[in-house]
Amino acid sequence: MKIGVNTWVWTSPFATADLHILAKAKEMGFDVIEIALEDASIIDAGLLRKIADDNGLGVTICGAFGTGRDISSDDEAVRRNGADYIRQGIDFAAKAGSRLFSGPIYSAVGKTRLVSENKRKQEWAWCVDHLRALGPVASDAGITIGVEPLNRFETDMINLAQQAVALVQEVGSPVYKVHLDTFHANIEEKSIPDVIRTLGSGMLGHFHACENDRGTPGTGHIDWIGIRDALREIGYDGAVVIESFTPGTIEIAKAASIWRPLASSQDELARQGAQFLRSLFGS
Repeated sequence: MKIGVNTWVWTSPFATADLHILAKAKEMGFDVIEIALEDASIIDAGLLRKIADDNGLGVTICGAFGTGRDISSDDEAVRRNGADYIRQGIDFAAKAGSRLFSGPIYSAVGKTRLVSENKRKQEWAWCVDHLRALGPVASDAGITIGVEPLNRFETDMINLAQQAVALVQEVGSPVYKVHLDTFHANIEEKSIPDVIRTLGSGMLGHFHACENDRGTPGTGHIDWIGIRDALREIGYDGAVVIESFTPGTIEIAKAASIWRPLASSQDELARQGAQFLRSLFGS
């Protein structure tokens, strides 16, 4: 199993000046670096790819979906901007040597409302239309797009893996898979191992290994043994990535409600998390 770490553990927004993090991640025992793509214009994708290759690291790309990047928005200009950002993410992923662009691509993080059924259907339709148009773009680039369910406090659109499956099936393109995050699934799903088995290797495209408090994996109450067994049963061969967040950043605090340190240091969170996941899954 390939073990990865998201750059949000250390910094936001990630930029070319932060590429030294890749050597640190390798030294800590990670196989994959996941780049949080807040602003592609401040990251040299070619240099990222070279440094990742030099360190023997795989690369995945995680999107950042603020209010201006919402393909289900009432505002047509915002929908277009969201679609342009996903297209940009696909292009950046290809240039950086990643085969994945993933995240809550369907809406803006923090968009939580009680709306009418007709409005919900319209937002869903806008989302489907844009994702259908983007499917050939991703296919031509050799990029898989992960659809990540978020918990009810961060979105009102897709909270369950089966809702993500419904979206993928309606879009009807094989480039779309489900991106499962244990932090969100711990809130919304009855059983994370059962969800993994239901998705199977054909539908599970990416996996975030997050503790229930977004702290160091292995220090909380997530059913890691059950998750490991389920991932093995379905033959999942993608990355298992720690996603946590550096405290004190205004944008991160707003998006993920990180109000306090989650470990004595971010390096400790990453290092101990890597050790735990390595011991869980084996070398």
